[in-house]
Amino acid sequence: MKLLNALSVKRASARAGRHSGASIALFAALFAVTTAWAQPGQLAPAQQSNLRDPNSKPAPLPSALQGVSITQELNQQIPLNIVFRDEFGRSAPLSTYFTGNKPVLMALVYYTCPMLCNLILEGVASTLRAVSLDPGKDFEVVAVSFDPRDTPETASAKRAMILERYHRPDTANGWHFLTGDEASIRALTSAVGFRYKFDAKTGQFAHASGIMILTPGGKLSRYFYGVEYSPRDVRLGLVDASQEKIGNPVDQILLFCYHYDPATGKYGAVAMNIVRFGGATFVLICSTFLLVAWRRDKSRNRKILTQVR
Repeated sequence: MKLLNALSVKRASARAGRHSGASIALFAALFAVTTAWAQPGQLAPAQQSNLRDPNSKPAPLPSALQGVSITQELNQQIPLNIVFRDEFGRSAPLSTYFTGNKPVLMALVYYTCPMLCNLILEGVASTLRAVSLDPGKDFEVVAVSFDPRDTPETASAKRAMILERYHRPDTANGWHFLTGDEASIRALTSAVGFRYKFDAKTGQFAHASGIMILTPGGKLSRYFYGVEYSPRDVRLGLVDASQEKIGNPVDQILLFCYHYDPATGKYGAVAMNIVRFGGATFVLICSTFLLVAWRRDKSRNRKILTQVR
């Protein structure tokens, strides 16, 4: 009888070994497939549009808009010694708002603009309302007027309007509305690639719309175009510019899966990183499953051997 029991134990152990071996083989095969899929691919060939003649040239811009643009000067240092006046009339260099540990969201506008600049600032307030990071604590918001006719009074009035729209009064110390002379304005706008024109007939400026995010040290990190900005993109831009000193672990995962595209001024999904992240997650889950199965089989075999003895 003991001999039969011993043979049964050996057979059970062999079956358990075969099951474990099969599981490991399956895991290895799946891991190989995942690794193969994670190899860099090639770009798909460009497809011609059926709606536009590829040989046609874009229509020329009106003369009033020629030369008006925002050119990305990524990783360039802006001059922090330029002096501006804040909404209270106090003169201070730009370095006042770059403390070395917080990124800066900058908007170039003018406070008497009848339409576009209001939309830009309202877009900033609306976007930041959907972002859990707080101005003054996690980052600074700096609006700079490129109209030398603007005064601290017009800056203060515009700031009050935007803060009312933002609805977070305890973050007011993180919002700064600056004015300056022609020399200071030109030095800053040239450094960030912001080109505009003054129309003497209307007394207004022709300019593009967008915002910039700078590192705590004053280097240009991200540009976002338009008057509406994705809260996800702005948050990732702030976390990126802060060198990951703000944000949470979820932001770090998103930064791994999303990549900033300077051509569009947005964060887009990176297929390779997503595949690699998925492969790593799969490996972790399978490893956990195999470890649990191995420990269960080992425990069962130990009980059988104890009963035989």
